Amino acid sequence: MNDIEILLGYSFSDLSEVVVVGYGTQRKSDLTGSVGSVSSEALEERPSASLNQALSGRIQGVNVSVNSGRPGGRANIRIRGNTSVSIANDPLYVIDGVIIHAAGLANGSTPIDYINPNDIASVEVLKDASATAIYGARGANGVILVTTKRGNNKGGMITFDTDVSVGVLPKKIPLLNSEEFLMVEDIAYQNAQKYDPTGWANGIYSDPKLKRTNPLLFDANGNPLHNTDWQDESFRKAVTQNYQLGLTGGNEKDSYGIYVNHRNEEGLMRESYLKRYAGRFVFDSQIKPWLKVGGSLSYTDQKESQVDPLGAGGIIAMRQVLEALPIIPVQYSDGNWAGNEDYPGMEGGNNPLHVANERVYIVNTQTMLGNIYANFNLAEGLELRSVLASNIINQRVDYYGGRTLNYIAKNQRGDASVMNDRLNSWQFENYLTYNKDLDENQSINALLGISWQHVDRFNSTARSQDFQDDYFMFNNLGAGANVFQTLSGTSAYGLNSYFGRLNYNLKEKYLVTFTGRIDGSSKFGEANRYAVFPSAALAWRISEEDFLQDHKTISNLKLRASYGVTGNSEIPAYQALAGMGNYTVIFNDSRSIGLGVNRLSNPDLRWEKTYQTDVGLELGLLNNRISFEFDLYRKLTEDMLLNAPVPSSSGYSLVTRNIGSMENKGVEFALNSVNMVNNDFKWDTHFNISINKNKVLELTGGADIFSGSTVIREGEPVSSFFGLYTRELGIQMKLT
Repeated sequence: MNDIEILLGYSFSDLSEVVVVGYGTQRKSDLTGSVGSVSSEALEERPSASLNQALSGRIQGVNVSVNSGRPGGRANIRIRGNTSVSIANDPLYVIDGVIIHAAGLANGSTPIDYINPNDIASVEVLKDASATAIYGARGANGVILVTTKRGNNKGGMITFDTDVSVGVLPKKIPLLNSEEFLMVEDIAYQNAQKYDPTGWANGIYSDPKLKRTNPLLFDANGNPLHNTDWQDESFRKAVTQNYQLGLTGGNEKDSYGIYVNHRNEEGLMRESYLKRYAGRFVFDSQIKPWLKVGGSLSYTDQKESQVDPLGAGGIIAMRQVLEALPIIPVQYSDGNWAGNEDYPGMEGGNNPLHVANERVYIVNTQTMLGNIYANFNLAEGLELRSVLASNIINQRVDYYGGRTLNYIAKNQRGDASVMNDRLNSWQFENYLTYNKDLDENQSINALLGISWQHVDRFNSTARSQDFQDDYFMFNNLGAGANVFQTLSGTSAYGLNSYFGRLNYNLKEKYLVTFTGRIDGSSKFGEANRYAVFPSAALAWRISEEDFLQDHKTISNLKLRASYGVTGNSEIPAYQALAGMGNYTVIFNDSRSIGLGVNRLSNPDLRWEKTYQTDVGLELGLLNNRISFEFDLYRKLTEDMLLNAPVPSSSGYSLVTRNIGSMENKGVEFALNSVNMVNNDFKWDTHFNISINKNKVLELTGGADIFSGSTVIREGEPVSSFFGLYTRELGIQMKLT
């Protein structure tokens, strides 16, 4: 009898792992482009309300900035910097092959914010032109591919996951208490005599002690009755609850999955919250040896109470946390709100809890995302895939500013509005994939396809003011005595695309990829509707060469390089055409409505294009227990699209046009290691750092373009802040 000893070891980084790329999959070892990947296990380590938040710090070159601390956040993703001066810099999101329209929704949100992160199986981020050129006109800002969870073929299974967390304010801002505030006020009065003796002599200053007579705020000796810490009053311990139920099953031919989710997230700021209900159904069925069909349908209902509405004026709850006086209580004993206006000489903003309670901003969003596919095996190695998909977003914003809110709605005796927004998109794609081993040393993978996409949008707004009380809020706009004119608008555009890709593999050492896409968009003038976006990439797997193949330390070494062109077309529809708008005129003391041209045409409007070069090195040591990745890149954007100013003598203020070029240069580095692993415990570390430098190279005519406190200027980063230069102090007030 012979004894056979079998030793099992851990594979720390499997280079045969399959990752998702545009319109297909590839082994990780065969990639010629720069692609980052995040698994569902990694996402679950740090539960988040949105995918964008979950990706923070995960992949080099992917910068996630959260511009609000509200539930769900207002996270922006930038992949290798900004490629455009004014139009969308958000990456393209593709969920299970469905392209998500880059729409700006209420209060800075985007469609990806309403995808349930618990449904995600993996995320791939395409960064260089070789990886993104397959998406052509929408690939300049990078592409994020999301693969969701499917059913299983091992019989019925029930899973239930839950997480509960408590959010706390990490740090308080040091603010004056009541005693300190009154002392500062007294010192300011004393300083006036020294620094403004003329004004002092003319009696324009008065002793603040003389106004401290309000019995609701001071005692008989002028001492404050209240010492309110507005941060303690406004913020709370925020509890988040998340529940995910999964029912999956199937056999070797068929599988299905049903997923249900509920998330209830409180905001740190009182009166803010996010509530989400989501459901999803998926199925896959091998009907015949030559035919496989499947699909998915997801629905999300999300309600958010937000206290940081964009464009809502200066008085918001978060600002008032810092500006409310410490000598003011939240409410008086009779239940009335207290405010800065109760102390003479102060700006009359309401206290933060008053604003949070009576300035109501509710965002209600329902989304549906569905697709159905059919795979036809036409011959050995040849497959045809047809996908029909749709994405529908309904969003309603309910707003009410209470009748007692200074600088918000007090003069209007209440202000209510309801804004409805509906966005529909559908796409139909057909593509052939061919895999062939030419001989024992050569193989090819070829892709050829066609795509159609249509997007339309309709929005309307109703508004009224002057209410008898605050009872109805936005639920009965007819209760307002001052009813505004109802506004509405619609737009639509279409895309027609042809794409292809060829991968060539020689001896598992030398890899070549050619990619191309032709996109046509109805947004541009007839002469410029179509554009070509090509790319090419090379990779050399040095570790497969004879001199390194059996190296004890180096387990993977790959050098890759790519060059390609991608585009950006995310401007509003019809910008190449002259537009019509409403005008109001007075005839015979009567108000009349008319139509007229309100936008200049630009038939020469053409695609914004980004030319990108990338060189990368991948190194794995000790059976890939330690891995490094290093990239250098340069992105040159030309024919930048901008809603640029025109001389006022033309009768117009802006026109969309191509205005110049911009550059992004950067370095990316990632280090991953598996420090310890056994059956019960795993310890690994991940580190990445990215440096990106942005510069505007050229503007048409060379003139600066100002927008608020920012400027677009040749030789400076896009949207630099500008200010004064003081020679005496040698200080230049300019931030970038």
